[in-house]
Amino acid sequence: MTGIPLIIAFIIAIVIMILAISKLKVHPFLSIMAVSLLFALVAGIPLEEIPGVIGTGFSNTFKSIGIVIIFGALIGTLLEKTGAALKMADSVVRLVGKNNPELAMLIMGWIVSIPVFCDSGFVILNPIRKALVRRTMKSSVATTVALSFGLYISHCFIPPTPGPIAAANTLYEGLGMETNLLLVIIMGVLASILPLIVSYIFAKAIGKKVRAGDEADIDTGEVTQSYEELVASFGKLPNGFLSFAPIVVPILLMALASALAMAGAAIPFFTFLGNPVIAIGIGVILALFLLVDQKKTDAFYEITNNTLQIAGPILFITAAGGVLGNVIASSTMVDFITENSSVLALFGLMFPFLLSAILKTAQGSSTVALVTTAGIIAPMMSTIGLGTPALAALTVIAIGAGAMTVSHANDSYFWVVTNFGSMKVEDGYKTQTLGTLFIGLASIINAYIIYFFVR
Repeated sequence: MTGIPLIIAFIIAIVIMILAISKLKVHPFLSIMAVSLLFALVAGIPLEEIPGVIGTGFSNTFKSIGIVIIFGALIGTLLEKTGAALKMADSVVRLVGKNNPELAMLIMGWIVSIPVFCDSGFVILNPIRKALVRRTMKSSVATTVALSFGLYISHCFIPPTPGPIAAANTLYEGLGMETNLLLVIIMGVLASILPLIVSYIFAKAIGKKVRAGDEADIDTGEVTQSYEELVASFGKLPNGFLSFAPIVVPILLMALASALAMAGAAIPFFTFLGNPVIAIGIGVILALFLLVDQKKTDAFYEITNNTLQIAGPILFITAAGGVLGNVIASSTMVDFITENSSVLALFGLMFPFLLSAILKTAQGSSTVALVTTAGIIAPMMSTIGLGTPALAALTVIAIGAGAMTVSHANDSYFWVVTNFGSMKVEDGYKTQTLGTLFIGLASIINAYIIYFFVR
């Protein structure tokens, strides 16, 4: 099968995958693998070649990105368990002041979710949010929304969160290039500006219209626990430098290696340290110093074991996305798209954004939307005019923007935010769902602004 019929078959395959995940509750790994096999058969790939195509797509993904995802998840868990995530949050509060709770929650959420999953980040930071609400007598809903969106933006944009890492690796590999995580991080930071501004404005506005169940303390003026008492209840927090080091040092190492390479003065030692696997591995070692500092080394085995249980499903879903991408690349669909690339090129970044948004809205998981969309888009990158290193990084952002549009009842994060934020379900739709639509649109607009400077 070739041409338009193959495109139609591909669309049907994606619809089947979405229905299997969202309606039949089939695990994304099995859904993507099954659809990959079916599409390989329909696309006419010779039967004797299909196992090799599937195996290559699966193993290449594991080989190139598996260690990075595991190390990134381990850093996040160590920061969470040692109180370093709380220390980073406390540093932000001290910077912006306790009387600006919405801004404090927005910024600390954005920082903490770079290594920590947004679901976990919300649970970790929610006690601080509640304490700030009680201290400042500001809207509980406004702080909930600000925290949720700060976490969500970096979760979808900035490595070492697994979704952006996996998407970046898939896209760069599709172009035959070495993955440039530093460039993705820079793009993620720049692309965060407009959605963060929109998040702050939306949080302030919606806080005046919606009230949460935990705002009774505000009405009575009762302060049950001060902010200082809350921080003290966690015991002695780690040193500030040690808390930020597992995130900052790997970024600096990758930046140094990239800068030297671009200047034509690459030094093997720094090239080695700047490799994503080595740089993030050094981040893990620095995070272990936190464990030693907190005298919790006896918990390291359990922390590692729990992290592998968390990272495992992400790794397998990512590898399944690699399988789908390799099947697409091995079919005649890419040749057909190449011949008609001028049509898709007109959509530019909007094509991966819309595809990711459809997947996100339909099945709920931002990570699945990121990984699956990247696998679909990777073989087409050059043909649709996104084949440079900078545009590949920006495509990760466009996919991430779609992966946050929108969060509703089929998204576990929706329930974390509404339940911990003491909101009713209908209020969750007014805040989390409507707000993620706004920040998703703001994100793709921000991506287009960057596009005009890097194309």
